[in-house]
Amino acid sequence: MSAVLLLLACLLVPFGALASWAAHGLTDTGRYVRTMAPLAADPGVRRAVADAVGDGVLREAGRSADTGPLRGAVGPFVHDAARSFTRTEAYRTAWDAANRAVHDAVLRALRDDTTRGAPVTVDPAPVITRVKQQLSEDHVPFAHRIPVTHTRIPVLPAEDVDRLRKGYHVLDTAAFGLPLAAAVLAVAGILVAVRRRHAVTALGLGTALGGALLVLAVAIGRRLTLADLPDALHRPAAGAVYDALTATLRTVSWLLCLLGLAVAAGAWLTGRYGPRLAARRSARVSAGPVADAPPEPTRARA
Repeated sequence: MSAVLLLLACLLVPFGALASWAAHGLTDTGRYVRTMAPLAADPGVRRAVADAVGDGVLREAGRSADTGPLRGAVGPFVHDAARSFTRTEAYRTAWDAANRAVHDAVLRALRDDTTRGAPVTVDPAPVITRVKQQLSEDHVPFAHRIPVTHTRIPVLPAEDVDRLRKGYHVLDTAAFGLPLAAAVLAVAGILVAVRRRHAVTALGLGTALGGALLVLAVAIGRRLTLADLPDALHRPAAGAVYDALTATLRTVSWLLCLLGLAVAAGAWLTGRYGPRLAARRSARVSAGPVADAPPEPTRARA
């Protein structure tokens, strides 16, 4: 019974850590924006943003970057301007504002069941307003003439939102239930064990193994995520985003490994050297203090 309980506890530990990270780490908008903020300076992310902005400008101007007649003349200048924009303070402001807007919209759609069957859209007006303000503070010519229009940009289609909503509710419940169940099973497995020190050692080794498997799962997930991208040029940017989002999960995984090994080593050392130290201590106490030897008699001189 103890072995079964400890095995279940060790299996639930990595799943509980994964559910807690997904339900609490990814759903905090402020933490998400702070995590994504340093990526604005990543070369891969800047290159991907510059390409997207340059293609969008050409598309809106009626000169597609792929088939437009003025592609060779105008395209390089537009992309150079977009790459220059990614080195400005306005770009970093737009990056933070866009991430906050998208995260708020997606999180609102996942938590609100009344929006079932509707896609997730974002209004870019707040982002444009912040960029316009930043450009005006930088004394960019004609920045005050940038139009601020309210439109709805699709972020996620309706079918993806419904699927993610179900997964979000499952993770929200599992984030609380799995760690609690793992703790209860671990305590119960130790209490019913015949040799509790061995049970603690097994629990520590199982926790370390679960943490190692979680580290391996994060690495495999990164490889699969990048392999599914159709554009190989944007894989460095996607890799940087993946690493930033999973940094906390990797840290927790390594902490589980170290904590499990420390607990197992402590239990093993206690079982190996604890009885010897206790025997020496009891022997020293039972012997008591050694009495002083009587002085040898001295022969009186005649």
